[in-house]
Amino acid sequence: MLYNLFLKPSMRIGLGVLVTGGFIAGIIFWNAFDAGLKATNSEAFCISCHTMADNVYPELQQTVHFRNRTGVRAYCSDCHVPHNFTDKIARKVQASREVWAHLTGDIGTREKFLDKRLVLAQREWDRLNANGSKECRACHDYEHMAFEKMDIMAEMEMRGAASRNTSCIECHKGIAHQLPVVESIRNEDLDKLLTSANKESTAVNHEYYNVLPQTLYLDESLSEPIGTLEVATEVRIIDKKGDAEQIEYELWRKNKGYGRVLYGAYSLNMVSAILDKEVAQNSEFNIVETKEDPLTGLEWQRVKGTAWIEKGGLMADITPIWEVANASYTKGCSTCHIQPDTEHYDTNTWPGLFAGMVGFTNMDEDTSKVVLKYLQLHSMDFKNNQSAR
Repeated sequence: MLYNLFLKPSMRIGLGVLVTGGFIAGIIFWNAFDAGLKATNSEAFCISCHTMADNVYPELQQTVHFRNRTGVRAYCSDCHVPHNFTDKIARKVQASREVWAHLTGDIGTREKFLDKRLVLAQREWDRLNANGSKECRACHDYEHMAFEKMDIMAEMEMRGAASRNTSCIECHKGIAHQLPVVESIRNEDLDKLLTSANKESTAVNHEYYNVLPQTLYLDESLSEPIGTLEVATEVRIIDKKGDAEQIEYELWRKNKGYGRVLYGAYSLNMVSAILDKEVAQNSEFNIVETKEDPLTGLEWQRVKGTAWIEKGGLMADITPIWEVANASYTKGCSTCHIQPDTEHYDTNTWPGLFAGMVGFTNMDEDTSKVVLKYLQLHSMDFKNNQSAR
């Protein structure tokens, strides 16, 4: 019956009637389909479920995309529904997953929503990165930006982004909604690196790099702590006694106050070791060199000192440390924006800049220290000095 209905010519209805009827039915269907698309694109539809109305919509209302001096605002579909018809239909099909989540209560409470927020946000960031932030560029287009009207820092960043054709979302995550709260996660790669360091054989009168912060001791029995040796600090082993190793370091300090912070290079705030106040005050360092910083007027001293550390935690090759640091920086610091090139800033700028970035990542304290030292030793100050790395 169905076969005859759809595939055999009609013996009772004229061809003209069939064509006209089909044309009218097509118009009715297309209008109904278009009306359905418009209805599901409306803001009223988006916030008809309490998950959107109670969580992300109030966040949007606090941003310039909702209320501004020109009165031009963005609606949900402007950012979250592709404007191209084919991509729009594909997105509508994908949205069935979100409808199912709503019906099953997967994100039905504030707590459940916050638990899933990073997954949901990352999914949308990936989509926008994949299409070059097409929805953003429907309004914001590099070609028509007046860079000269921006403040100097914005102009520098935007001109660079335009030259690279950077996707908007790489730098502007959190522009309309709050960023996910990211809890620190222990870096397994760093743990593996430390395990490798603990297995590495060391020898007297050879140089090594410290993997993670570890305690400095005054004596070979490791009973009197005197400070901390920071990550990626170069030291020389001068003696070994059981599970203890005596190291020699050559670092810089400011001849001001107690001088308890030791730095990796002259005039650069790159922390390599921190001594206890009493130790720094009473220790007699071997001062190798003294220089005055013309910018600050501070006197810097290059000093040699010795201390004992627990066996293990040193590596002869610094490359694996930098590989872990680079991977952590690339992955962690792209959560809310594209990470700057390491050579984009100088050594003394990186600590303040990184402190403002790391709070949006899931880096633990050890990983943060490794990444910061990596950024400082790969900054513009060391661009042409590969040996310093």
